This record gives sequence, structure tokens and C-alpha cells, in this order.
Amino acid sequence: MRYKITLSYNGASFCGWQRQRGAPSVQETLENALSTLLGQPVQVTGAGRTDTGVSAIDYVAHFDAGEVLDADYIACKLNAILPAHTAVSELVPAAEGFHARFDAKSRSYTYFLHRCKNPFLADRSYFYAYPGLDFDLMNRAAALLTGTHDFSCFQKTGSDAKTSICTVSEAFWMQYSPTLSPGSPLPGCNYWYFRITADRFLRNMVRAIVGTLLEVGRGKRSLEDFAALILPEDGDTPAPSGSRRSLAGESVPGHALFLTEIKY
Repeated sequence: MRYKITLSYNGASFCGWQRQRGAPSVQETLENALSTLLGQPVQVTGAGRTDTGVSAIDYVAHFDAGEVLDADYIACKLNAILPAHTAVSELVPAAEGFHARFDAKSRSYTYFLHRCKNPFLADRSYFYAYPGLDFDLMNRAAALLTGTHDFSCFQKTGSDAKTSICTVSEAFWMQYSPTLSPGSPLPGCNYWYFRITADRFLRNMVRAIVGTLLEVGRGKRSLEDFAALILPEDGDTPAPSGSRRSLAGESVPGHALFLTEIKY
């Protein structure tokens, strides 16, 4: 029987979702916990990769069990043995044929950025103090991301993706006010987040996009230059992996990136 599991994790201790030799991953941690509880090897399939250090809220995965499980009991036991930075919020029987990765219609990422040094956000937001950052211009550039395009310039070199074509449905910067409690905003100023939603993402894609948008905001890259990255003259034809990566900006750190929503 197939089960759907929803969990959240702090990516600081992981090399990402996907199991990798010699490095701790969320997938391996969850598989080991389930195998211990069920007394048999368990393979878990997730909704997609996340990069090293990237966190996720309500990440979705599935696994198969040879018997009917007491889902609430297993979820409770999982939370008891999983590390503190990983938490299961739901474990339920899945529809026949459900696939956490292939059935996902869209995924949304949020990248947090603060402009004033703040010790309360240092581990979950990117401190970027460059003066005069033009967020209006960055939003004009972000709007160019929407639609179906070749995003190979934002793809990590050496990626094994079969295509670099993605369809982005939203991309924007928004100012916000983080709080310690209702009505008690954190000290400082200028807190922003970047949100992007697409049908699929390439490795390192969001972090590279954010880094390039920051170049636009600093005046180091024009809107026309940014548009050329995602609207190549060849008419959105996929490019060989890594051949265009050097055209875009540097990737921002992963600790401020969160996978925040998956829709099915």
C-alpha cells in the first residue's frame, strides 16, 4: 500500500533531499527511520531535489508498505526518532498510483533577504547590505521570467537534466515584516522575500536567478541583458547543460532558500 508523507526540514544539516554517498541527506534520514520502524528496507520518493542547506515546508514524499499501517502511530513514532530539524506533519494512505514527484503540478520557492544586520535572521535570511538596491527594477526583471523559457543559464554546470525548459507562473519581490510575536516586529529595516513558482526547477536555478536579479538591482546588469538570458534568440531551444551558466550572475547562499509549497 502506498503512503503519502508530508514533512518539513531545516536544510542546514543536510546535503539536500536526495541521498548522496558520504553526506547526510533528508531522504536517507527518513528512509532509515521508516526502515527501523517497519522492520524492513523502505525506499522513499520525494517531490524533487533541494540543494545543500535549502529548507522545505510541507515537503511531500511517498513510500510503499507491504501491510496496512496505523498511519497516526507511525507518524508519531517517526517524530520521536527523527532529528530535531526534521518533522512529519502528516502520514496518510495515498491514492492508487500517486507519485510525489511526477504528479506535482507546481512548486514554489521563497528566498529571504534582509538589508540590515539582524542576529535573529542570520541562519534563515541573506544579509545583503549593498546600498541603493532597486527592487522596482528587480521586479520588472522578475516579471520577464514568467512563461515557458530555456533556463539553462541558471542551471548548475554538469546537471543531468534532459531539458532546461521550465514554465514559470509567478516571480516577484515583496517586502515583509518578520515578527517575534504578534505585534512585535523584529528590529531593523528592509526585509524582503523573492517568490517563484514553476512546473519544474533546474539544479541551483532559484539561487542563480536571485543572484542575477541582485545584479540588476545594483545596476550591474540591464533589463535587456537579463531578458537575453531567458529569451535566447534561438527561440527557447534547450541548450547543452552548463554551456550558458557563465552568462548569469553568481548563486546566492542556500540557507535563505525555502521550498514553501507543492501543488498537486
